[in-house]
Amino acid sequence: MDWPIAEVARMSGVTARTLRHYDEVGLLPPARIGANGHRYYEEHQLLRLQQILVLRALGVGLPEVGRILTEQVDEVDALRGHHLRLLAERDRLDALAGSVSRTIAELEQSRKDGNPVTINRPENLFEGIQPSQYQQSLRDFPGHAEEVARRVAAMTPQDIEAGQRERTMQMILLADLMAVGHPADAAPVQAQIDAQYQAMTELRPVSVEEYRAIGRSCVDNSAWRSAYEAIAPGLAAYQRDAIEAYATTRLS
Repeated sequence: MDWPIAEVARMSGVTARTLRHYDEVGLLPPARIGANGHRYYEEHQLLRLQQILVLRALGVGLPEVGRILTEQVDEVDALRGHHLRLLAERDRLDALAGSVSRTIAELEQSRKDGNPVTINRPENLFEGIQPSQYQQSLRDFPGHAEEVARRVAAMTPQDIEAGQRERTMQMILLADLMAVGHPADAAPVQAQIDAQYQAMTELRPVSVEEYRAIGRSCVDNSAWRSAYEAIAPGLAAYQRDAIEAYATTRLS
């Protein structure tokens, strides 16, 4: 028995676009492709999809998911690694929650004092910006721009807006950490940068030097700098310095 891609998407809650992407990267080829060009999946593929979704829920990036499934890493060892990831993510979220809470308290106090701290929290900083404009801002990173363009071509307007909102939220969280006085190389800041880096490398591999260059562009690229400074003055340089610290301690 096999199931068409639409039925697998319905059963699993994963979009057909995601299933096609899993096929394109060699993670989940279908059992067969029908004469109509549609993908069909059998029980073996459904079990593999279950493994993929469990690993993704644990925060494992697609490249590592592929490695785990290909190399047949011992299940117990794999689960230990996933458990450590969960603990690290819990600590990251706890740190961010505490940071935001402290920022709120400081904002309230500073307003009472008549000297408010300025951290803008727009719902979507990039609202109205077309994907082509964002890709143009990546002109210094053609490989990344090409991959972004490929992904965007398969996205709905709703997907694009959700991505824009997520990017805005990442910048606000970093601004919160900066506002409460964490240096760029502090653990909570580096945890946030790690989450950004892992998301970026799901698009394509990013070398240490390229990531450093991306960090410098937060200041040197006028469009990027303006976006960061719209959240909080000094945020562009803070992001640059945090990326440099991450590249030095985690990637070198």
